[in-house]
Formats: sequence, structure tokens, C-alpha cells
Amino acid sequence: MPEFRFDPVAEARNLNGLGELAYQMVGAAPRAEVFARKDAEDQWERVTAGEFLGEVTAIAKGLIAAGIGAGDRVVLVCGTRYEWVLINFAIWAVRAVSVPVHAGCSVVRLRHILRDCRPAAVILEDGRHAVTVAGVQHELTDLGRTWRLDESGLEAIIRPGAYMDSTAIRFRREETSRKDPATLLYPVRMVVGTRGAVLTHGNFLAAAEGLLERLGSALTEIPEGRATAVMGAPLADIQGHAALVACVMGRVRLGFLPPGAFLLRELRTFRPTILLADADLLEQVHSGERARASEAGWDNLNSFDAATDLAVSFDKTSRRGAWKRVSRMMYDWMYSRIRDVLGGRVRLIVCSGLPLSERMDRFYSGADIPVYQAFGTVETAGAFVANGPEQRQAGTVGRPLPGVEVRLGSDDEVYVRGPGMFPGYWNSPETSQAAFRNGWLATGFRGEMDAEGYLLVRERLRPQASRLVPERSTLVSGPAALPASSSAGEEGAPQRGSEGGAPTGAVREESSEAEQRVALERRLCEHPLISQAMVIVEGRPYATALITLLPEQVEYWRLVNNRPLSMPAGEITADPELLREVQAVVHEANGVVSAEARVRAFHVLAEEFSVQSGLVRPTGELRREMILRAFSEEIDGLYQVPEIGGRG
Repeated sequence: MPEFRFDPVAEARNLNGLGELAYQMVGAAPRAEVFARKDAEDQWERVTAGEFLGEVTAIAKGLIAAGIGAGDRVVLVCGTRYEWVLINFAIWAVRAVSVPVHAGCSVVRLRHILRDCRPAAVILEDGRHAVTVAGVQHELTDLGRTWRLDESGLEAIIRPGAYMDSTAIRFRREETSRKDPATLLYPVRMVVGTRGAVLTHGNFLAAAEGLLERLGSALTEIPEGRATAVMGAPLADIQGHAALVACVMGRVRLGFLPPGAFLLRELRTFRPTILLADADLLEQVHSGERARASEAGWDNLNSFDAATDLAVSFDKTSRRGAWKRVSRMMYDWMYSRIRDVLGGRVRLIVCSGLPLSERMDRFYSGADIPVYQAFGTVETAGAFVANGPEQRQAGTVGRPLPGVEVRLGSDDEVYVRGPGMFPGYWNSPETSQAAFRNGWLATGFRGEMDAEGYLLVRERLRPQASRLVPERSTLVSGPAALPASSSAGEEGAPQRGSEGGAPTGAVREESSEAEQRVALERRLCEHPLISQAMVIVEGRPYATALITLLPEQVEYWRLVNNRPLSMPAGEITADPELLREVQAVVHEANGVVSAEARVRAFHVLAEEFSVQSGLVRPTGELRREMILRAFSEEIDGLYQVPEIGGRG
């Protein structure tokens, strides 16, 4: 087995840029296995450091030959896959700036990103967004190349630089500074029209160094060459970015799932020793095993609950007597079932994103799979606090990483400063300035901090910059022209559980426009999948609708339809099968109103409207004017697309 020279923090301090990581791995152990991917026979194929560097170098030469200069933006519209990693490291190696975008990105969102960052090149996973790029290409004077991976793979990128000397790459690497922009991230939870966050090479390196230093002793307990993990988080998100850099820096062999793969199934074949997870995955694994125990009978369910309570109690107690240890061993059959679901070899869990409950944190740790929570935002390069083997407080997201300071404001908002803080938003000095308060980054999250410095994140107060509101992804179905109609004044649109509204039966055609609108919204919200609906007719040629879905129903749909747990909400709501189900609901609801009042296009949102976002009144009513302003671009898009589906 190839040996790893495992002192990642000391090695990282000598790096000036992220591209150097690929070269550093080869210098340490060129035959070390650093990545894994599925081959044509659906078997895991391992990639050595030397092979990885060879592919990165070939792509980097192709980028230079195509005219990509230092500081140029390269938009990468691609799902989580090994090719994404190759391209991103090549972009970093030539001192360009990667702009990762979800493969399921909406048309409106992608159009905004292209116009805002003005890329020199665009790389598409397939043809889904080719028309969108072509439609704005005449506006983008800097856009020189557009490549599609489904047509010629990486070959089209590599070919122009095939005979180029690699000296050009070395010059770019040597010129790279930690202050250089590395990635431009447009957070998924922001409205389409906002700016992207600029993250430097130094931001990512500092966050990864801090995480590895905090987790150091847990990682060193894993035999050399045996530290492995599966990338479950989308690489276009900050959690995926941060995990990628930390794993490469820490010599953790990282596996990438093929498109559409089911994470839990692949964990059993890959058998990672480190689980990169979010709170939802851990909760679902426990709930799934409890459901299995319930199906087997009440005795099994009672035993499962007793085993859960015992694991929680075991983790709480620092002094564990012989009786407690024996009691825990009696239930190891249940804990082994949990370990088997996770692949059977997991030595530790790194949980990022929204916090895991204290009970689940203690359960897994008490079941001998210690959980170390970490937390960060886009603006902090993914992590600014984390737990570790010597510094762990269950139910919290940990203490500040080395070099990071955290404090609470007067309203308990979490403020941060340190080397991982981003320099600002792209081409938006005002928004950048609003993100900071006297040099401290305002995270937009409310928290609590105990006397030892452990942070407990309570809730999101607002998006990080005060002018931002939560984003929703865009999906459109079948607009068709109808006569224009005027609007009547009314209160907020109904949502599930709200009072008032018209009866749910058919509405007479002579009913007012407002009555028909309310009846249609009411009927939509009666369906178990729909959470909120707002029909739009004001000054428009025909009726359209904004629709949100119940998270638990979406999760159930995902499990039933075998969609991967790592799939983000935006991609789930973009799934054609789910969209067809929503379209059927709209078609049925249209039956309660006249032909002129029927919805001809709809827009599915990845998140519900909320009071925190300012889009819902405390009474539960939707704030129509606020929603119309927040989603003006998406609503306009409903009146510009060709018809795709049933007419209602």
C-alpha cells in the first residue's frame, strides 16, 4: 500500500494556491490513491496522485491555449463528478477563477450569473443549458469558448494545448497568491439577482487547515492510506467545496458517485472510513432503522428505543462503569446495523451544514461512531467553527477554528473574523460593505455561546447581507396566451392551514377575478404535496402561479423514486417526474375556475415562503407585494417561455 506523508497542516502552510495541492500530492507519494470513480462496469476505479496530476495538467494546458488568462472566470455547469474536480483544479492551476453552477440551475439564474461574471469560457455537462448560453452570448464579449462534456468529454478542452509545454502552467502557479480569487460562488439560497461571493485561495486553505488541525488526532488514528470518504454534498455548494479542499489536503481518498446514484447504496460498496454527512442524512438513517424495527414488531421497536436511549446516556457520562459498558454491549447488534448502513467501516462522522440535534449527536457518538459537527457560511469558505476529538460538545457546532474569532451581537447574531473571511461580493462594493460591521462579518445566524466558547446555532435571522432574501429555483410549465385581465385588491394568498378563502368547489364564471384566484389557490393547497400557492393575474395576459412544496412530502417522493440523498432541493424540484406530478395537480385545480382564470404556467420553488424571509405575515398570509418584487425576474420568465405541457 502506498504511504502517505501525513502532516497536512504543516504542508499546507507552504502553499500559495489551491492548484499546488495536485503537485504537492505527487511530490509526497505519486502512486498514492487519492480519488475513486465508477467505471463502465459500475466498479470503483482508483486514481493515483500521478494520474490525477497528468489529467489536470492536460486540461490546464488546454485552457491556456484557449486564451484563458489569470483572473478570467470559467463557468462550470456540472453535477458532482470526477471530471468536475479535474476541471476545477486545472482552473486554479492557471490562476483563473471557477464559477461552479448546479447542473439543475434555472434558466433565469444561469442567465444572471453569465451576465454578472462575464466569463471567458463556459463548460456544460450536457445540452440542457446550451440554448441559454447561446441566447446571451452576443452580450458577453469576453466569452471565447463553450464546451460540452456530453459531446466530446474532456478531449475538446485538452486538444488545443496538446503540444504546449507545461512551463506556462508553472509560471501561472508561481504567480498565484493566497489573495487571488479562486472561486466565485452564487449561493443557492439567494435570489437570482444578487451578487456572487468572491473566495480566495487563502480563504479555502485557511478553512481547510483549521478543520484538519481540529480533527487531527481522529484522522491519525486511521491507518495510513485507509482514510476514505464519499463526496455526497454537491461540489457547486460551499460544503462540497470545503470538503474537497480539506480531503485533498488531508490525503483522504475521495470517491465520486455517478449521476443519479443512491448514496446509502453506494456507501455499502465504497465502505468509507470517514462519513461526510449533513444532519438530514444522519436523522434519516436513524429513522429508517427505527421503522425497520417497528415493522418487525413492538419488541424490536422497544429494544431499538432502549438502545438509542442507552447510547445517548453512554455519551453523556464521562465515568462509564462496568455495568454501563456491559449494557451497551448488549445492544451492539443494533449499533452494528447502523454501522452497516453507513458502509461498515466508518470511524468518524464530519457533519456540516445545519446543526444536528444533541440527541442524534450523542446517539451516534455513543454507538461508537463519533460525530464532529462543523459550521460555516459561503462567506467563511465553509467553516469557522468545528468540534474535534479533544474539543467536543454534543449538540453544538464547535469552537472557533485556530485563528478565528467569534462573538455574539446585541441580538445574538453570530459575528466572525479571521483568515477564512471572504473579501466581498463580485462587483458590488455596497453589498460587500453591508456584510461587515467594524471588520466583523455578520453571518445572519442567531446563536448561543457557552463559557468554553462552544457555539450553538439557533436560527437564521436573515440572509447574510440585509438586502438579500432566500432564493427559490425556477421551473416553468406551459404558458399559453390568454386575454389580459385587470386585478382586484385582496389580502395575502392562502397557504396550507390558513383561514378564509373561497369554497373549494367549482366557482361560477361570473365570480370576480379575486374570488376565482383564491379558489384556485385553495384547491392547489389541498393537495398533500403543495405547501403554498400564489396565483398571479395582476396586469398579465394570463394567470401563472408560484408554488412551494412540503419538505417532508418532497423527501418522501425522493425516497420512493430512488433519488440520491445528496441531491439538493433545487435539483429535486427540477426533476421532470416531480414536475409532471405538480403539473397534474395544477391541471386538476384549474377545474374549479373559468377557462380565462386557469393557470397556464407555474414556477416551483425550492424553499417555502417564511416569516423570517419577510414574505409571510405572522398570521400566515403571504405578503403578495413582497413576493412579486422578490421574484419579478422569475415571474417575467413565465411569460417568455414556449409552451411545454398541458394547458389547464
